[in-house]
Amino acid sequence: MTAPGTRASTQAPGRAAPPRVLTVAGSDSGGGAGIQADLKTMLALGVHGMSVLTAVTAQNSLGVQGAWELPVAAVRAQYRSVVDDIGVQAVKTGMLATAELVEAVAELIAGTDAPAVVDPVGVSKHGDPLLAASALDSVRTRLLPVATVATPNLDEVAQLTGVRATSEAQLPEAAAAVLAYGPRWALIKGGHLSGEAVDLLTDGREEHWLRAPRHDNRHTHGTGCTLASAIASYLALGRSVPEAVTAAKAYVTGAIAAGFRLGGGIGPVDHGWALTRERCVGTP
Repeated sequence: MTAPGTRASTQAPGRAAPPRVLTVAGSDSGGGAGIQADLKTMLALGVHGMSVLTAVTAQNSLGVQGAWELPVAAVRAQYRSVVDDIGVQAVKTGMLATAELVEAVAELIAGTDAPAVVDPVGVSKHGDPLLAASALDSVRTRLLPVATVATPNLDEVAQLTGVRATSEAQLPEAAAAVLAYGPRWALIKGGHLSGEAVDLLTDGREEHWLRAPRHDNRHTHGTGCTLASAIASYLALGRSVPEAVTAAKAYVTGAIAAGFRLGGGIGPVDHGWALTRERCVGTP
């Protein structure tokens, strides 16, 4: 019996919701990176992906032809709408574009009881700038301190800290420079180095060296977004940071191996590679 003044639910009972992950990032109209890559990754890994759009880009396999950030009020409204009603088990950030957006998102994350994976996106795969130079200090002083895991590549490390690592032996120095800004863990991605793909995950006390074969495939658009989203997904599924990063590394390595040609430039990684393989194996 329904109590006075309340409305009886007309929604049929269903299964329990999967873990929920929120991406706060820009849109890639070509579908290989950004919000699109994040949501594809989350679907592939069995979590419910939700999004806060920070910017719109005109982007394809050749590069970024234009970018327009959203107002801070629109970003705040999206975030509050999702978190206050649905809730989140992990948050992932990508393209934030301006100092104002960086500071607003950092404040929102600080008030959210969930792990945060910060991908400090500075430039696109093609070298197009995705973060204003004036926003770098806000990333250092506002966003990195609220990160559970920060996932910069070597160019982003140099941009944020001034440390330019050119060899595997210099990755601990790069990690220490990032950790000095306050994230709990730093994942320094060594994909731009020669040889096997090696990353270093550390919290300043323990080190985890993650290695994978380097695949001869130029179609790697969206690797950074995909890796950060995979980490956030595994954290939402209850894994520890080292476990989540290790599993995410394996997932993105498979996605790179399956990357495909699209358009006239650099194609995307295949976010659904494991699902496709399972379908093929199960086909009579």
